Amino acid sequence: MSALTITYALLFYAATAILAIGVFRKIFIYARTPAPLLIPTTPAPTTATGVVWRMFKEVTVFESLFKSNKWIWIFGWMFHLALFLVLLRHLRYFTEPVWTVVALVQPYGKYAAFAMVAGLLGLWARRFVVDRVRYITNLSDHLMLLLLLAIGVSGILMKFGIVGIVDPAHTDIVAVKAFFLGLMYFDWQPLPADTVLVIHLTLVAVLMIVFPVSKLLHAPGVFFSPSRNQVDSAREKRHVAGWTAAETPGSK
Repeated sequence: MSALTITYALLFYAATAILAIGVFRKIFIYARTPAPLLIPTTPAPTTATGVVWRMFKEVTVFESLFKSNKWIWIFGWMFHLALFLVLLRHLRYFTEPVWTVVALVQPYGKYAAFAMVAGLLGLWARRFVVDRVRYITNLSDHLMLLLLLAIGVSGILMKFGIVGIVDPAHTDIVAVKAFFLGLMYFDWQPLPADTVLVIHLTLVAVLMIVFPVSKLLHAPGVFFSPSRNQVDSAREKRHVAGWTAAETPGSK
């Protein structure tokens, strides 16, 4: 077995562990963080069902962003939808037999990478063009966008290349699938030594490692945002912070 296979097998085991433990830890912290005030962004729903509907719209169509800035919403929604299709398409490397929905999305998922890159470029441009966003942007924001962009571009190069400049890498995807299925079943298989593939996998592993400590944690974090997940019941019910519930008169 080659040193490349061993190195990347260990790398992805470590990256997966860091990702899973890191995200779980953050979610645990979010869940235990008390909300001392009732602060839903108005107009807010007055029932639990309304909150669920609001969160659904926030997660699927970015409702608040749509209302606040249409052109940023276009790039943001484009990127996230394309990323969803790309990830769904990549499930073929981890399933055998391939799920029907994954097989159906294959023709669209490979072109979604272009929409993903376009969305990222638009979101990155906003950090230079919009004054208030440029003011709060730091180096880590640029590096994270660069990392996501490099992942998208390297994936496109493997599939399409650049006509007249870079030919498609013609990666042996059967061998790549065997490698990842082998990792899942602890039966390591050789990883192709294609340069673009190695770069792509390295970038993906880096993303998995830094994800739990990056701003990308807004993905699970939105579900714990008190401005979104609270019922607007201030007139009907007194809001009592969790750590004072046992001490506040009349709270029981």
